[in-house]
Amino acid sequence: MKIFSTSSFLTMYSGALTVAFATILLLGARKPANASFDQITVHRINIVEPDGTTRMVLSNRTEFPGAYYMGKEYPRTDRDATGMLFNNDEGTENGGLIFGGKKEKDGVTHSWGHLSFDEYNRDQTLAMESSSDGSSRNTYYAVNDDDTTWSITPQVSAEWQRAKALPSGPERAAAISALRTKYPGSNTNRAYLGRSRDKSVSLRLKDPQGHERLVARVAANGEPVLEFLDENGKVLRTIRADSK
Repeated sequence: MKIFSTSSFLTMYSGALTVAFATILLLGARKPANASFDQITVHRINIVEPDGTTRMVLSNRTEFPGAYYMGKEYPRTDRDATGMLFNNDEGTENGGLIFGGKKEKDGVTHSWGHLSFDEYNRDQTLAMESSSDGSSRNTYYAVNDDDTTWSITPQVSAEWQRAKALPSGPERAAAISALRTKYPGSNTNRAYLGRSRDKSVSLRLKDPQGHERLVARVAANGEPVLEFLDENGKVLRTIRADSK
């Protein structure tokens, strides 16, 4: 039994315990390549590439990100949403899905949902949206042209956020006008299909300048009408169900 009390045995025993303990820690720290859950409750999920580039974020309102540009997140003071944010291969935002709804203290209800996809480093070119305020509702699909030549960088976004945050009035109008001069071009709606707040449904096709040129509409009373317009909005021809 003396061998168990010698210094050499104690040294070897201590070393073996250290190696065993370290092995257990290392094996326990390894993350499984795959996992299966019955339920998972989180505030936010970030989907990333192996190099760390964020490709999609699923989040509640509190943790919802601002926006991404070239792999980095920057603040959006005008964003208050719940949903998903989509990023392109370079880690720049290129679409998203947001939704919500609530009832005010006065009993008026609100509901909204928006799904869109963006031009490269620019604004949305395809959108699907539905919103309601009380009994008023608007639901539509939209196809847009973005003819701007500048990218929505963090600097550009911040400038627009500051201008839009100003109170309605001459100062805000002047700030927005100055930005439109500084950043020429626009995001122009070319096609609209939806239900308007006046309870009509319509298909509206527009020229590159955004002027309505062909409108197919069914009014709230069920009356169908087809209109052809010039670039100034003047109706050139109207075809109704009883037209000959």
